[in-house]
Amino acid sequence: MNKKTTESVHRSLGEHPLLASLDDATPLRDYSPQQLEQAASEIRDVLCNLLATRTAHFASNLGVVELCLALHSEFDFRTDRLIWDTGHQVYPHKLVTGRYKDFAGIRTAGGLMGYPNPAESVYDLFMTGHAGCSVSTAVGLRSGDVVGGQEERRTVAVIGDGAFPSGIVFEALNNAGELGDDLTIVLNDNKMSICPRVGAVANYLDRLRSNPFYTGLKSEVVRLLDHVPMFGDPTERFLAQMKEGVKAGLLGGMLFEELNIRYLGPIDGHDLALTRKYLAMAKEIKGPVLLHVVTEKGHGYKPAAEDPVFFHTPPVFTDDGGKAITQKSEGLPPYTLHAREAIRKQMAADPRVTVITAAMCQGNKLEPLREEYPTRFFDVGICESHAVAFAAGQCKTGLRPIVDIYSTFLQRSYDQIFQEAALQNLPVVFMLDRAGLTGPDGPTHHGLFDIGYMRLFPNMVCMAPGYANEVNAMLAAALTHDQPCSIRYPKASALQLEHTPAPVEIGKSETIREGRDGTIIAFGAMLEQAIAAADALKGELDVAVINARFVKPMDLEMVRTSLRESKFVVTIEEGAKMGGFGSAFIECAVAENFDTRSIRVLALPDEFIEHGDRGDLLDQHGLSVPKIEQTCREIAGSSLTSNP
Repeated sequence: MNKKTTESVHRSLGEHPLLASLDDATPLRDYSPQQLEQAASEIRDVLCNLLATRTAHFASNLGVVELCLALHSEFDFRTDRLIWDTGHQVYPHKLVTGRYKDFAGIRTAGGLMGYPNPAESVYDLFMTGHAGCSVSTAVGLRSGDVVGGQEERRTVAVIGDGAFPSGIVFEALNNAGELGDDLTIVLNDNKMSICPRVGAVANYLDRLRSNPFYTGLKSEVVRLLDHVPMFGDPTERFLAQMKEGVKAGLLGGMLFEELNIRYLGPIDGHDLALTRKYLAMAKEIKGPVLLHVVTEKGHGYKPAAEDPVFFHTPPVFTDDGGKAITQKSEGLPPYTLHAREAIRKQMAADPRVTVITAAMCQGNKLEPLREEYPTRFFDVGICESHAVAFAAGQCKTGLRPIVDIYSTFLQRSYDQIFQEAALQNLPVVFMLDRAGLTGPDGPTHHGLFDIGYMRLFPNMVCMAPGYANEVNAMLAAALTHDQPCSIRYPKASALQLEHTPAPVEIGKSETIREGRDGTIIAFGAMLEQAIAAADALKGELDVAVINARFVKPMDLEMVRTSLRESKFVVTIEEGAKMGGFGSAFIECAVAENFDTRSIRVLALPDEFIEHGDRGDLLDQHGLSVPKIEQTCREIAGSSLTSNP
């Protein structure tokens, strides 16, 4: 592959003639083996070109190229059903379903989404950005087709081995086995989630993969054993027991077979012809079938195959003779790194402190803690509900667990936050990474709802740092507080504020600067924009800036003072307006009998925010510095008019 210096994802349409010719995936069904291999090569070239322009999911997409082509060669997903679990691996799928010409704009504002998107194509049925739900939705799709008299439609769910231990997967398998409807589940086994997968299910899949008796041999042995007659005397009963024992030993996937789900495999998922053969076989089997496909994350690009963790979503790089040359990012360290270092300090200071994550060790930058504190670090896999209940159990023994999970993924454990943490009043500390806008990942990953879903529970304390030096102080305060606490922070560089922070006290805000005309109250990382807006208004308006720190409990004295002494109050937050900080502020103002007409709430609207640059999205929704300035001017003018 030549060194990529162009800003274009695909150098020209003519260099990918097969992909350029596809208006949909139908022609793949008539492609020769040679054409399919050429299509695979073109897909990998496009993916490598993409990473020369922007960060994107990479290794996972390289690993499913042949599987994607095999699926579209054997099924017609304009009418058949296809669900990709954890949809960051759908780039090949998009390229062969008529979106090649638009692919250059993927993960940019107005461009293709980096996940399945029903608004883009009939080939995308669900917007899947989280893991584990594909089997459930596929079972539902198949059931709906059966009830609706469309049994000729085929339904396929593709799920990775990292997502497979999720509790909802086994709920779905239990239901699928009972219903007995035709269904194909493709288990894409690459020995990874984002990081190397963990748990007993992973070990079970390892044993299946290492079994020397592949399907062809197993089928012959079982076919022979099926001719052993069954009668009633002790010798024949012994033969029957031996027959079942040999089946269990040679026929892999007995876990699935016992659930009434036929198991096929494991097979090489990079062998196109073999994969097509087994998909065709699965179509002919009545009832639910699980096809175990072994793939390699990063397949076809050596650096990605050798380090799939780094190349899951690598920084922009160019290829130089098979060596990836990455571009170093500039800027201040992100909140995630400050959170990691805060956890490290607390673990060093207190042997009771543990950290729990749900397959996001790399995303949360926790690898050093896993190495330094192996007995107090717990990666439970993509099992967020279990993570929270597990933490509650640790609390009961006197430990002080920190649950470090993305805001959007913690939603999966909502019932456990209620039942096991808040209701029991156990001091679980929740660290919500990626709270706010996550930029190019879009609506499946934006962490917009945690303020609302955390603050409504009794006993819960909800806080957010406004700058880097607060992170450790907040975590220390949470770990010495005897109630559940949440700390939210965004996927953004942390503000380095040159001042001595006020001590963090539960339910107390921090005044950054005084002002006689109005007050901007920022919750969390929007403090940076609040300070910049106040600076820009100098000479025009004298505006105070308050770092709220807490949304629950709210600082009531701060509410009273700001409304008594300011002509207007503007609250700003990087979260959903409904149920957010501004809502909580107005609730307190009403309870204290204040006139709320001089309050403006700047937050994100009641809609799912599309993908795009974080700064552009903040501006679009009134949260950029110029938009905050504009709001202050408008409300100040309104206040002067109504109060001459």
